[in-house]
Amino acid sequence: MKIERLVKMANDIGNFFNSETDKEIAAEGIKNHILRSWDPRMRKAIIAYCREDGSELSDLVKVAVTKLAA
Repeated sequence: MKIERLVKMANDIGNFFNSETDKEIAAEGIKNHILRSWDPRMRKAIIAYCREDGSELSDLVKVAVTKLAA
């Protein structure tokens, strides 16, 4: 899967959780959704993208992916 598609998917998930006023809870929700729904190759690719560039990810998604990588 192309990284552009993964970035769009991650940002779409982030947009859903962005309505949560507590951004820590929102980031955990994004992280958990990615853990449950994405296969390991997809997770590895978005983590690598976030570490290398991440410029197209929203700030909230960057926080979630950083938590995912930990």
